[in-house]
Amino acid sequence: MKQAALLIIGDEILSGKFADENAPFLIQRLRALGCKVRRVVVLSDIVEDIAQETARSSADCDYVFTTGGVGPTHDDITMRSIAAAFDLPLVSHPRLEQVLHEKIKGELTSAALRMAQVPEGSELWWDGGMTFPLVVCKNVHIFPGVPSIMRLKFEAVAERFRGRVLHTARVVTGEYETDIAERLELAVERFPGVSIGSYPRYDEGPRHVIVTMEGLNAEHVRAARIWLEGVLKPMDLLT
Repeated sequence: MKQAALLIIGDEILSGKFADENAPFLIQRLRALGCKVRRVVVLSDIVEDIAQETARSSADCDYVFTTGGVGPTHDDITMRSIAAAFDLPLVSHPRLEQVLHEKIKGELTSAALRMAQVPEGSELWWDGGMTFPLVVCKNVHIFPGVPSIMRLKFEAVAERFRGRVLHTARVVTGEYETDIAERLELAVERFPGVSIGSYPRYDEGPRHVIVTMEGLNAEHVRAARIWLEGVLKPMDLLT
């Protein structure tokens, strides 16, 4: 599977002024498209920190998605930070200047013109009839932080990230994790192509453990589920 890193940028997230809505959305959508999220990093509005993490994630992952810091105000430093990550100059893109002139009547302020600045060599994606494009620098996809706008832009380009779909299954048992640990280890050895997880639940009705299976091969996942159903005691109280 392709791997992605999510960089959530903004002091407002780290200070607790606003709860992040973008990472949970992207994790679910990318998973549905067949892309595995390898890391999520929340970053303050510090150029050096954003640049360093962008460079690391770009080298480690197939895709990097940033959210936040792309507006006209003093704390919108994402473009400058990504340019620094790749040692690129920040340049004014003529097509973006044109769009701003079309959207904003009259003379553009220096703040408005800041929204036309991108790392040199960036691509503009206009999928889905966007009125303002998604800026892509190398494998870094630069999204706005406003959740509603970010979601619209992502859905417009989502099919670009479609990969191999992950097959999943689950088994629920009333046994304790300590009692089933050895059997889960046997399952891991028996089905090496299947990722197996164990998650106890105490606040959703009677105490129980959810055992999950994930893999790229549907038959392997199915075989793991059947085997685990045979060696774990079922949760009879769940109806």
